[in-house]
Amino acid sequence: MGKYSIEEFIKQTKQDERENEYFELETERILEVNLTDLVWAKAGAMIAYTGQIKFEREKMLENGLSQMFKKAITGEGTSLMKAQGKGRLYLADQGKKITIFDLNNESITVNGNDLLAFEPGITWDIKLMKKVAGMMAGGLFNVILQGTGKVAITSHYEPLTLLVRPGESVITDPNATVAWSGHLTPEFKTDISFRTFIGRGSGESIQMEFKGEGFVIVQPFEEVYTTGNGSS
Repeated sequence: MGKYSIEEFIKQTKQDERENEYFELETERILEVNLTDLVWAKAGAMIAYTGQIKFEREKMLENGLSQMFKKAITGEGTSLMKAQGKGRLYLADQGKKITIFDLNNESITVNGNDLLAFEPGITWDIKLMKKVAGMMAGGLFNVILQGTGKVAITSHYEPLTLLVRPGESVITDPNATVAWSGHLTPEFKTDISFRTFIGRGSGESIQMEFKGEGFVIVQPFEEVYTTGNGSS
C-alpha cells in the first residue's frame, strides 16, 4: 500500500454510501449486505455493521447424523448465522475472494467451507459425504442451494470454472473444489498411482469425478480442513 494522508486514505477506502443492491461487493473480498429483514451468513463472517442487526447462530448439522460424523466435521464451516434487522452488514472470510451468483430458479452445490451468505428465499439442504469420512479430516459436507435470489461464495484467489460435458468427465482435488451444478453428483475415488506420482500423503489420493452436463468451480489452492475447533 502506498503512502496516504488520512484524508486521502479515507477517500480511497471508505464504504459506498449510495443505495446498493441487496448483495454488493464493497471490495472483491468484502461483501456488503443492505439488510432490510434477514440474511443467512457463515458463522463468524461478520466484520462490521451499521444499524440495528441481531445475530443468531444456527447449527447446520441436525439430529440424525452419527456422533462420529459430527466430530469429524467441526470448525467454523459447520454452522450458519441468521442476521436480522435493518442496516448494512459487512461480511468476509479469511481474505478469500467473493463471487455473487443470482440464481433464477436454479440450484448450486457449494462446499460448506466456501459458502458466505444467501438470501432467505433460497432453500438449502446439507449433504454429508459419508463415503469419504475415513479419508478426509474435514470438508465432508456440502450445501445444496436452490431457488431464486442471491448467493455469495468464496474462493482462495481467482476461481476457474470447468465445463462438464457428456462423455467428458471432470476430475478434481476435493480440497480445491468450491462448487458445482446442483444436479451433478460427484463420485469419489482413490488413485494410488497418482498419489505415488505426486509424492504426497494418503489424503491426496482422493479425487472427485463429475459426469454428465454442468460445471465445476475450482480454486488454485488446496484448502486444508481441521478436525479441531479452530478455523481451517
